[in-house]
Amino acid sequence: MRRTVPEGHGPVRYGPPPPDQGLSVLPGLSSVLAASADRAEPEPSGGGAALREAAGAYWAVRGLPADRDRVVAAPGAPALLLAVTGALGGDVLLPRPCAAWWAPQANLLGRSVFPVATPAECGGVPDPYALLETVRRVRAEGGDPRLLVLSVADDPTATVAPPEVVHEAVEAAVAEGLHVVSDETWRDTLHRPQDTVLLSPAEMLPDAVTVLTDLSGAFLPTSWPAAIARFPATDRGAALRARVLDVLASLGARVAEPVATAAAYALHEPAEVTERVTAAVRLHARVAVAAHRAVTGAGALARPPRAGRHLYADLSPLRSALAVRGVGDAQELEDFLTARLGAPAPGGHRFGDDLAELRVRLSTGPLLGATEAERTRALAAAEPLELPHVEQALTSFASAFDDLRDDAGRGEPPR
Repeated sequence: MRRTVPEGHGPVRYGPPPPDQGLSVLPGLSSVLAASADRAEPEPSGGGAALREAAGAYWAVRGLPADRDRVVAAPGAPALLLAVTGALGGDVLLPRPCAAWWAPQANLLGRSVFPVATPAECGGVPDPYALLETVRRVRAEGGDPRLLVLSVADDPTATVAPPEVVHEAVEAAVAEGLHVVSDETWRDTLHRPQDTVLLSPAEMLPDAVTVLTDLSGAFLPTSWPAAIARFPATDRGAALRARVLDVLASLGARVAEPVATAAAYALHEPAEVTERVTAAVRLHARVAVAAHRAVTGAGALARPPRAGRHLYADLSPLRSALAVRGVGDAQELEDFLTARLGAPAPGGHRFGDDLAELRVRLSTGPLLGATEAERTRALAAAEPLELPHVEQALTSFASAFDDLRDDAGRGEPPR
């Protein structure tokens, strides 16, 4: 049951970055960062008191109180996950598909990674029965599963797992002695927060769950790396946090002082920040609905996006039309759509899916406009889909899939 990695089809070990907001940096954030740019002293490993207190305040608002001694900060979520994986030891279980950056952390440490199927209604969280079977088989083969990483609001599938699915999966994991890392990077990007219930595993079984949040999800530009982790309020949680701090210190993984100051400002959620987050989520949600309609209207499959700035499409119903274009697997699909759309379209193999499956993650950011001025207009517009540049971008996007549908229907060579 050893994991296999397809070779010869692109750099599969290092996946694409998370979908970018595509928007200008908030003036308030820029001012805060600039004001601290002349500070020469480094932020301590694990984050300074101000950043950790701001993280605790952020989580308290979301029903997950945490004092600063339970919080750790690092320059990006990959560094945090690497440290947690190194501190826990053992094998790692991941839902399939999953965020592109999860598996490389375990691979760097020489840990075995085992994929677990997800239920039909969502991604990000493993099917509980598949999880139990995977744990049983790994142990029967001499493995040592210790860590499950999951995400309720998911990259790449853009789904939000129902509370009952989360509850069953986390209960199964904890019953088998696994520690759970809940990646909640996208929890603040729910498209319809009034209609969507997001249940953090830490609300259910707080003694067995570490929460991880990359601030590039909703609050900071991706070029300002900062992430926070919340550890259980137990002796084991304190010991895990201490080991994580040791790993971060050995790596020199410190948040840059200006970025830490900006992150603390954002986590306290002043009006400027919350208004931008709300507006950005609303814009990406509107565009995601239109992109989803275009993809499914052409005959491809995709769950409706519920969070984030992306959707995950399965083009297997269009396989015949793709085949005549020389596209037979996910890497070739990535190459084809990246060229056709003029924007990155990473294949499903980068997220742990089978190379033979014709799946791809599509981001909404490139559809907001080609320039900062166009994207700013889209953010401010009451009806962004009616702006000429957004309408044109969506039309071009849809035509790439409509051409495949038409050729598949006629059984003719591509135009």
